[in-house]
Amino acid sequence: MIFGHLPDHLILFPTKAPINTGGAIRKAIPFENGDLEIWTAQSHSARQQGRADIFILRFYGNADRADRWAAMEAEMWNDRAVEIWGMNYPGFGGSTGPARLTRIGPAAVAAFDALRHETADAPIVAYGASIGATAALHVAAQRPIAGLILHNPVPLREIILRQFGWWNLWLLAGPVALQMPRNLDSVANARASRAPATFLLAERDEIVAPRFHRLVVQAYSGEKRIIELRGAHHNDPIEGTALADLNDALGWVLDKPR
Repeated sequence: MIFGHLPDHLILFPTKAPINTGGAIRKAIPFENGDLEIWTAQSHSARQQGRADIFILRFYGNADRADRWAAMEAEMWNDRAVEIWGMNYPGFGGSTGPARLTRIGPAAVAAFDALRHETADAPIVAYGASIGATAALHVAAQRPIAGLILHNPVPLREIILRQFGWWNLWLLAGPVALQMPRNLDSVANARASRAPATFLLAERDEIVAPRFHRLVVQAYSGEKRIIELRGAHHNDPIEGTALADLNDALGWVLDKPR
């Protein structure tokens, strides 16, 4: 009774205000007696040929939204025919609330299943940033995906216990850590995942200390590549050499037999 939904209130920061979507298209899929909001956008190459060859299922960081980024991100993959499916977590944007950590994993799988239903055999790459990496890893552990991109992955339970436990003698951190949903256990999901993965790791991450990124990298069971983001902070964009490396990594994933 004391802690209730305390982890949700401490960790999740949902917003509902309108955002300029840049031309992204809204979809709504059924989820837990409500709707899950998906924002889709195709690259120029995909629009030219009338279809996408690659689908990227995108999960964003906390307090961020898919409607802000989907259209912009569709063009970051050089000349590939890419379609972005960006998911707003329950309680974020137009996705039906409430915003709960326990709903993120099931919502991510529901988004994957809806995308797979529309794409037949086209490759699907799950891409998660920050808390979005927990959703992407859960999908990778539960469904056959072509590949995985993880930007500053977050092991929630370990961060709460190791980074915040000492100052309250674990009296608060312990109960909060115990309430973390098992389906968002990044370390356990990393051990269960086999798809080829690319890790984008910010050297100067001020929100998720790099030592916590490494816990997920070390646990990951599949083939992996690491792109070090020299001098980057947690929310710095992927650009320049790192973006070129990311495009190369996508090619590496797509060359793998499926």
